[in-house]
Amino acid sequence: MAADQDRTDAFRGARFTRSDLGGAAFRDSDLRGVRISGCWVDGLSVSGVYGRLLVDDVDVTAFVTAELDRRHPERVRVREVRTVEEHRAAWDELTGLWAGTVARARRLDEAARHERVDDEWSVTETLRHLVFATDCWAGRMVLERPEPYHPLGLPPTDFELADAATAGLDPAARPSFEEVLAVRAGRTALVTDLLDRLTDAGLDRVCEGSPWPGDPDHPRPVRECLRVILNEECEHRRFAERDLAALEAR
Repeated sequence: MAADQDRTDAFRGARFTRSDLGGAAFRDSDLRGVRISGCWVDGLSVSGVYGRLLVDDVDVTAFVTAELDRRHPERVRVREVRTVEEHRAAWDELTGLWAGTVARARRLDEAARHERVDDEWSVTETLRHLVFATDCWAGRMVLERPEPYHPLGLPPTDFELADAATAGLDPAARPSFEEVLAVRAGRTALVTDLLDRLTDAGLDRVCEGSPWPGDPDHPRPVRECLRVILNEECEHRRFAERDLAALEAR
């Protein structure tokens, strides 16, 4: 019988032969060195891969990256930011793109805005996560605010619930789409103001501490913290657009 497996190493090194894994889902898991051979993979979906991906001994990692960059050229600009002006330009582009995504979501009904596609975050949950990301990397790390987290921020799925409670978060909350947008607008304004006041020299200032409770201290320069924010905005919008297309098709 199918069962959810969470934080288990029971299958490390296991061999599955003539087994039915149809419909199985692997999330936030360590699949390094996994080999699939002689198997039916029609419809196999792989996303959010960290590291090399080989198909029939062909490393397709660079091909996938290049194709994503072609479809979403903002990814390239985010990777190439160096100066404050380039950070501002990338941020302005991403906020403009997100405005289009939000307008697209508003054309759906409220239930659809909370609907998950293939168990990925809904567009409302995605925006809640971006609130959390901003609170972590701008509010806590760069601005060093003692209480940076908004209760509606949504941490990653592998985040410890005890840490979420310590930060005052409520992952189980179900705010409306418009309620989340109101919080999101404040966080967007926070990053815009931060970038407006930042200098090129300020990009190299080292931020002490950690972005969230329970994480070991790991000093990082401001530019690294901003890079995380830009990447989160870029990639989660890509996921949101993908899922909105599926919802619209229904």
